[in-house]
Amino acid sequence: MTKPAFENVPIEQVRDYWNRRPCNIRHSTKPLGSREYFDEVEARKYLVEPHIPGFADFPRWAGKKVLEVGCGIGTDTVMFARHGAQVTSVDLSEKSLEIARQRVQLYGFADRVRFYHGSAETLSALVPVEPYDLIYSFGVIHHTPHPDRVLHELRQYAAPGTTVKIMVYHRHSWKVLWILLTSGKGRFWHLEDVVAQHSEAETGCPVTYTYTRRGAAQWLERCGFRAREISVEHIFPYRIADYVQYRYVREWYFRWMPAAMFHGLEKRFGWHLCLTAEPAA
Repeated sequence: MTKPAFENVPIEQVRDYWNRRPCNIRHSTKPLGSREYFDEVEARKYLVEPHIPGFADFPRWAGKKVLEVGCGIGTDTVMFARHGAQVTSVDLSEKSLEIARQRVQLYGFADRVRFYHGSAETLSALVPVEPYDLIYSFGVIHHTPHPDRVLHELRQYAAPGTTVKIMVYHRHSWKVLWILLTSGKGRFWHLEDVVAQHSEAETGCPVTYTYTRRGAAQWLERCGFRAREISVEHIFPYRIADYVQYRYVREWYFRWMPAAMFHGLEKRFGWHLCLTAEPAA
């Protein structure tokens, strides 16, 4: 199987993609920028991805320093700040940062959050290098052309005692199989390209890497980190046609599945590979 040349994708192409449609921007029909809009975006995000609060463990970081790589429109940013963390957030998308800044200001957390614009591949040229208690990146690093560069950059902000929490996409997942059988028409020899194109709500994402558990652990290790915990989460169970109309109707093959069976399926074939790590000695 020929690997796609994601390493040759210009970072500007990635930036332009996320500027056209920042992640989760359509999670509400309320006026963009209003409190009602942001409240609804938050509620919808954690309804659909209920594992995020447990993974991020927002209350744990009260009074701590958090470096968030890829803040998007600021849902997790606000949660960290709401629980008392001092947050430094970075994003490649100017549009996402514009909304995130507005959001933080609206909720009264401007004194707890610093924003930086730019690529995580050159993080140390943007953000002053200092140790953080938590380095957090949820669903971001797999979308940059050179993920190893990002981890090497993050290593500069890690000290003994730093916790690193990263979510990347899981190769052995229900989502990958679904993409292969639907959009990919079974053409497994084009799997990486097809997954990239259909990994997000807006088709055409220019870069999407996926990882196995072992591959993710090896990735962390070669970049100066050691995995403490690796878990798999999240199968999206809803019919897309209903979901985009803000209705939560499960696909027929999930509708009658017992909850325990569905959660067991998520733990093995979920789309989100959640990595908790620490700097290697």
